[in-house]
Amino acid sequence: MAVASPSRPFHSTLLPSLSPLFFHHTSQTLSLHNRRPPIHCSSITTTTTISTNSIPWGCDVDSLENAEGLKKWLTQSGLPEQKMGIDKVEVGERGLVALKNIRKGEKLLFVPPSLVITADSEWNCREAGEVLKKYSVPDWPLIATYLISEANLQKSSRWNNYISALPRQPYSLLYWTRAELDRYLEASQIRERAIERITDVVGTYNDLRLRIFSKHPDLFPEEVYNIETFKWSFGILFSRLVRLPSMGEKVALVPWADMLNHSCEVDTFLDYDSSSQGIVFTTDRIYQPGEQVFISYGKKSNGELLLSYGFVPREGTNPTDSVELPMLIKKSDKGYKEKLAALKKYGLSTTQCYPLRITGWPTELIAYAYLAVSPPSMISQFEEMAAAASNKENSKKDMKYPELEEKALQFVLDSCESSISKYSKFLQASGSMDLDVTSPKQLNRKVFLKQLAVDLCSSEQKILFRAQYILRRRLRDMRNGELKALNLFDGLRKLFK
Repeated sequence: MAVASPSRPFHSTLLPSLSPLFFHHTSQTLSLHNRRPPIHCSSITTTTTISTNSIPWGCDVDSLENAEGLKKWLTQSGLPEQKMGIDKVEVGERGLVALKNIRKGEKLLFVPPSLVITADSEWNCREAGEVLKKYSVPDWPLIATYLISEANLQKSSRWNNYISALPRQPYSLLYWTRAELDRYLEASQIRERAIERITDVVGTYNDLRLRIFSKHPDLFPEEVYNIETFKWSFGILFSRLVRLPSMGEKVALVPWADMLNHSCEVDTFLDYDSSSQGIVFTTDRIYQPGEQVFISYGKKSNGELLLSYGFVPREGTNPTDSVELPMLIKKSDKGYKEKLAALKKYGLSTTQCYPLRITGWPTELIAYAYLAVSPPSMISQFEEMAAAASNKENSKKDMKYPELEEKALQFVLDSCESSISKYSKFLQASGSMDLDVTSPKQLNRKVFLKQLAVDLCSSEQKILFRAQYILRRRLRDMRNGELKALNLFDGLRKLFK
C-alpha cells in the first residue's frame, strides 16, 4: 500500500483528487514549430508491444517474489539498515513488520533523496524529458510518463527493482470497469468520484497524446505510451505519491516507505528530515518484533480510501469516516431560477453533496437546506444562504432562520431517507447477486470487489442511520415543544374567558 496524508498541509500528503484535467487545454498551441530530426533512444528502439489488457512489469499485489531484490538494491544504493522487513500481513496485502523492538517516538526509514522519484529525476531518454518540460507538463503527468519510460526499460533502468515490486494491477477504483462501478457502487456517491477520476486520467492521456506524443512518435510510441499504461502509472501515483513539505512541497515516490500500510489509529506521516538527510516518520506507539508497522494516509473516509487505495477499513475503526449526502432543489420550486442564480454565483448548483459524519454535519449543509426550503418572499436572503452553503471566507457563519428550522431539518431528513433506501436496496440484493463470471480468477476478483462494496455501503448506511435518528429526535422535540406552547396558549385563553 501507499503512504499519504492529503488532509494535513504540514505533513507529507497525497495530492488531492484531480482537478478537471491535469494537463489543461489552453488557447496557445503547444506544438513545436521547428521540429528537429527524429531522435532515437535505446529505451524506445527496444520496446515490446503492450497488450491493452496486461502490463508486462510489476507483480501481483500480494507477491513477495521481488521483495528481496528490492531490499538488496535499496541497501546497495544507500538505504541504511532497517528495523522493518517486508512480509505478507493479511490476505491480499504486503506490509512492513518490525524486525526488532521499536520505541514510541523513534524515527524510522531514512530513505535518502537519491532513492526518491520526483519531477526532477534524470531520464534515461533525456530528449523525452526535455520535450515534456518544454511543453510545461505538470508534475503528475510528468512523473506518470517517467514511470512508464523507466518501466519499459526493465533491467536497463536503475529503478527496475522498485518497479518490479510495484503491483501490476492494484484494486484502486481506477481499475474497476464502468459496469462494476454501476453494479456494486450504485448507492454510494464514491461511484461518481471514481467516474470523474477515470475521466480525468483518460482526458489527461488524450491531451498528452494529441499535443505531444503524436508529434514525437519516435520518443513516445503508442505501443508503450497508451491508455492502459497510463492507467497503471496514475494508479501507482494515486496510491503512492506523497508531498514532502520539508523538501519544498515536492511530490515524490518513496521506495520502501510506500510498502507501509495505513491504520486509522495512528497519527504519523512521512517527511524529509534535514538532520539525517532522509525521508522518515516518527512512531507514535511501541512495536514488538513481528508486529506490522503503520502510518496514516490521512484523515480520510472509507470511500476515499477505497477510491485511491482499494481497501475499506474494518467496521468501526475509522473515526473520520463520512458519507456524501446528495441534496437537490427541484425545478418545480417556485424560486428555482433565483436560487440557481445565487448558487452559481458561489460555484454551486441545485444538486450538491455534503459530508455526514457520525459526529454531525457541516454548517454548509444546513445553509443549503435553508435555501432549499425558503419561500420566494425571502429572495433577498438567497445570496446570503448560497454564500454560507459554499463556505466562502466572507460568508456569515452563524446564520439562523428560526422560521425555516423545522422545514430545513425535514428537508435534510428526507434526503437521508432517500439515500438510505438506495443502500438498503443494494445490500438486500447483494446476497443473491449473480456474479456472471466464467473463470476462477474472474470469480475471485468479482467476489473481492463485491465484498469491498458491501463493506463500504454498510459503513456509509450506518452514518445515515445515525443522522436519521438525530434528525427525527430533533424534529420530534421541536414539534412537541410547539404543541406544549400551543396547549399553554389555549389554556390561558380559556382562563381569561
